[in-house]
Amino acid sequence: MTDPTTSRPEARMHAVLPETADTVDEVLDYARRRALATDIPLDQALRPRDLERLAGRTVTPGGIGARRATAVFENILAPACLTTDHPGYLSFIPSAPSKAASAFDVIVSASSVYGGSWVEGSGAVYAENEVLHWLAAEFGLPQGAGGVFMQGGTIGNLSALVTARDVARRRFADEGRERPSRWIVVCSAEAHSSIASAADVMDVQIVGVPTGADGRLHGDAVAAALDEHGDAVFAVVATGGTTNFGIVDDIASIAAVTHERGVWLHIDGAYGLAAMLVERMRPTFAGVELADSVIVDPHKWLFAPFDACALIYRDPTVAFRAHTQHAEYLDTLTEAADWNPSDLGIQLTRRARGLPLWFSLATHGTERYREAIDYGIHLARRIADEIAARPGFSLVRDPQLSVVVFRRDGWTLADYDRWSQKLLDDQIGFVVPSSHAGEPVVRFAIINPMTTYELLVEILDSME
Repeated sequence: MTDPTTSRPEARMHAVLPETADTVDEVLDYARRRALATDIPLDQALRPRDLERLAGRTVTPGGIGARRATAVFENILAPACLTTDHPGYLSFIPSAPSKAASAFDVIVSASSVYGGSWVEGSGAVYAENEVLHWLAAEFGLPQGAGGVFMQGGTIGNLSALVTARDVARRRFADEGRERPSRWIVVCSAEAHSSIASAADVMDVQIVGVPTGADGRLHGDAVAAALDEHGDAVFAVVATGGTTNFGIVDDIASIAAVTHERGVWLHIDGAYGLAAMLVERMRPTFAGVELADSVIVDPHKWLFAPFDACALIYRDPTVAFRAHTQHAEYLDTLTEAADWNPSDLGIQLTRRARGLPLWFSLATHGTERYREAIDYGIHLARRIADEIAARPGFSLVRDPQLSVVVFRRDGWTLADYDRWSQKLLDDQIGFVVPSSHAGEPVVRFAIINPMTTYELLVEILDSME
């Protein structure tokens, strides 16, 4: 005979609570082992049919249980994912979150903190704002500058450009002028692909300006573009550290031009702007203090887990006007004078993704961050000198930050591909070929403080 009490939803829910405790224990045990492990392999991708054979069917009507699901992830799915915080992961832009940041990311999820509004997450927003204000001060922006942690640099760039266009639209309306038939963004021909993506989403034109012989965008070239396209240009984007080479544009000369002409200046510093935390590097970024908006990705060179982009505005009030969403159920939020992060970017729903960085900074202090970033810059210079001294090797360009681009003289793309695959098969490093001016090259993107000079030399030796 069925117990009538178990037919009630609340009774059935109480009956599964012991399983919930076991599930949490299972997950946290794996998380602890993974976070503290010192011998995590690089791993590499598997083919879909191999994963299907190994993992089998895991989403079933009755479930497979926490223990088996954790085992499938730990032993099959995770090893099919490259370990981006491995010291030998040197392609693209690596990630190397501190243990403090990774551990606290668990708490962010476990706490069910909503980070979109002050009324719902004031404690989290306060902590995030402390970090944002610290970064703004490091970048030389004035008191009152502030922003929001977004999903990543692509969303951060898009949100900043949406704000810039809104400012231009309002200015044209206030002055009684007709808007251009199509708005224009001016940027370097070497700008990150996310700028072109943002322009496409916004249905605006992008004008890529050639860089100088030094690979940098300069103010005179920007001025020429503004002369040609006139008031249709609503924003200029300068890059604070390109992904391929780590090159910082001539921001000071660009800022002088945009400031004189009243054009919004946005700095895409997703990778490189963190280098401003190192005192000796600040002259390289002169002019950032004049920007209207900047981004930097903590999941890159600020040792936070995926995914986080700090978007900072010189004057956040213009972002509020551009991004605040209006709906009857949001009246409580939009009619209050609170600082709502969702009013500063295109995302309404957001997790408090800045908290892991806050916790790591609060735990370790800002000086440890400066030292870790400085280490990457120093290591890049050291291995670049080694490359330049080796017969058969040549630098494509001296490193400005922590990206080292070089060639193995006489190698074709096929040679690089074979070498890269063997390096990964041997679990030594993940270094994929890139290209420059149509020539295949290879690059080290050095971010992880666990990457050593000895490891980089070993990788070079494998190219002999």
